[in-house]
Amino acid sequence: MHKTALIFGISGQDGAYLAQLLIKKGYTVHGTSRDAEINNFSSLIALGIKDEIFLHSVSLTDFRSTLQIIEKVAPHEIYNLAGQSSVGLSFEQPVETLESIATATINILESMRFLGNDFHFYNASSSECFGDTGNSPANEDTPFNPKSPYGVAKASAYWQVANYRESYGLFACSGILFNHESYLRPQRFVTQKICKAAASIALGSNELLNLGDTTIKRDWGWAPEFVQAMWKMLQQKDPEDFVISTGILSGLDEFINCAFSALDLNWKEHVISNPKFFRPSEIKSGYGSPKKANNLLDWYAKKSMPEVAKLMALKQFEVLKKVSK
Repeated sequence: MHKTALIFGISGQDGAYLAQLLIKKGYTVHGTSRDAEINNFSSLIALGIKDEIFLHSVSLTDFRSTLQIIEKVAPHEIYNLAGQSSVGLSFEQPVETLESIATATINILESMRFLGNDFHFYNASSSECFGDTGNSPANEDTPFNPKSPYGVAKASAYWQVANYRESYGLFACSGILFNHESYLRPQRFVTQKICKAAASIALGSNELLNLGDTTIKRDWGWAPEFVQAMWKMLQQKDPEDFVISTGILSGLDEFINCAFSALDLNWKEHVISNPKFFRPSEIKSGYGSPKKANNLLDWYAKKSMPEVAKLMALKQFEVLKKVSK
């Protein structure tokens, strides 16, 4: 059966890679942005797929707007990847963060309930819901203890999905994704900030990279692999929530070292930890167990942090070298 998918938040990293995956699988893909007329959809252009997607303007904080687009597109699958996505920015914009994530999710769920169609719904949850995992990887039964407005908003959306699934029998599930990176990461994310600085320095810049706490530890994977897990979750007979991660814990200083080493640089000569960039509340250690996804989805992370950091740094070097010519 030919399928149609609707991706809320298609302009971001995950939305673009997911759209690319679905197009390859023969889907008709619709995507939304708050203002599709002015959004340049640079990630879709970078992947060469913008012209293959039907794009729409939608405000997910407006129930009427959300309901109308779902009714119009009548998709088989709905993916919610929208919302304010920066943990750091959530401390500065807590209300916008909560509304763009929690209110948006409830509007999608209510629209699904109201329309009564057999939609399959994926909600992008986050490892930020867990807070600090310490020395043990988080799994689907680990209690939530968010440490940021972003984490609080994602936790709220997660429980909304669980409640609608149990109360109304909707096929609705959440993927609790740990950190996943790629070339398409915006510059405000620390991983891309690191890789761009490394590339600039390798090309002759004398800049000094100011970062926050470089002792934090995270579970970093490759975004194109993580969107495969999203799709697999919606192909299951019954809706279930999954932790998606590599299961490997690495320090930010290790990520920095891998990125700089890929360009033959010693990161300690170019990077300083500046208290100015420390967050009000920071997760010191966060990683997950992908065992359930391994067993039920047959999904495995293939690229680990060192390869991810190297790929991103080399790509930034290639891009900046072209620009400098």
